[in-house]
Amino acid sequence: MSKLAVSPRSLLGSPPAGALPQIPAGACRAAISVFTSRNHSVIAAGLGCAILFWGANNTGVKYLVREWPPVWIACSRMWLVGLIFYGLLRWTNWFGPTHPLTPGLRWSLWRRSSLSLAVYVVAFTVSLQFTSASHVALYLSTSPVWALLAEGGPQANRDSLRRYAAAGLALSGVLTLFWPKLQAGGGDWRGDLLALGASCLWMFYGRHCRELAQTLSGAEITSATMWRAAAWLTPGAIWEVVRSGLVFGWGLIGVHAYCTVFGGVISFALYNNALRHWPVSQVLLFSNFIPASTMIWAWWLLGEPVTPTFWPAMLLVFAGVGLGQWRPRAKASEPPAPPPE
Repeated sequence: MSKLAVSPRSLLGSPPAGALPQIPAGACRAAISVFTSRNHSVIAAGLGCAILFWGANNTGVKYLVREWPPVWIACSRMWLVGLIFYGLLRWTNWFGPTHPLTPGLRWSLWRRSSLSLAVYVVAFTVSLQFTSASHVALYLSTSPVWALLAEGGPQANRDSLRRYAAAGLALSGVLTLFWPKLQAGGGDWRGDLLALGASCLWMFYGRHCRELAQTLSGAEITSATMWRAAAWLTPGAIWEVVRSGLVFGWGLIGVHAYCTVFGGVISFALYNNALRHWPVSQVLLFSNFIPASTMIWAWWLLGEPVTPTFWPAMLLVFAGVGLGQWRPRAKASEPPAPPPE
C-alpha cells in the first residue's frame, strides 16, 4: 500500500501531553458564530479557512483513490458529514434555530440539490484517478465564470461583453492545461473532462444552495443535501466494495477522517453560510485560490510535481474570474448595476 509523505498524525494534529485546558464558553460561542455570521469580514475569513481545508482535502482524496474505489470514498464521506450535521442540529443550538421542511422543499432537495452534489462529488473523485490534484482544482476554479454565464444570455451591452470575455479567458486557461496532450496528439483526457464537468456541476450546486438559503441555514443545507446525495450513491458504493473489496490502514482512516471533518463538515458549513449572504459568483470567486492551496499541499505531502502549464493556466483563469467580477463604478446619474444572483 502506498505511503503518504507525512503521517496522518501530522495531518490531523495531536493534543499536548497532560490534561486538556478548559475552553471558555464565550470562546466556544465565538467560534461557532463563524458558521452563522452575517459580517462580511467574518464570511471572507471563513472562506479563507475553507480554501486551506479544501486544498488539503483534495490532496487527501488523491491519496485515498490510490487504494479505495471512488464512489465508496464519496458516499462514505457524505454519509458521515450528513449524520454529524444531523446530530449537531438535533441536539445542539450551535447553528441557530432549525426550520421545518415542506414537501416541496424535500422534493427539491432530492431532485436537484442532492443529485447535483452526488454527481459532482463522483466526477471530482474519479477525475483524481487520471490527473493531478492541482489540475482538478484549477478546472474547478472556472466555476464562477460558468455562474456568470448562467445569470443571463448574450445581450448587446457592455456587461454581457464582459461576461463572455471572462469566459473566453477562463477557457483559454483550460486549453493551456490541455495543450501538452493536444501537442502529443492523444493522451488520457478522462481526468480533465471529468474535472471540467465537475466545475459546471459545482456551479449548479451553488445555485441550488443559494435558493435553499432563503429558507434554511448553511448547516441545514449541508446536512440535508449530504445524506440525500449519499443515499443516491449507496447502490454504486456497495457494488464497488463487493467487486473489489477494501484495504484498511491507519493512514487511510486518518486521511478519510480529515476529509470528512475539515473538508466536509467545517468547509461546507462555511461555504453554505456564505451563500446565504453573498451572490453565488462572489462566493465562487474564492475558489480561485483553491488550486494554489491544492498544489502546495500535493507537492508537500505527495511529492506531486507542478506541471509547466499550471501557472500560465491559473493566471488566465484568475484573469477571467477577475474580469467577470469587475464592475465599473456607476455615474452619479445612473443607478448601480444589480448584483449577480
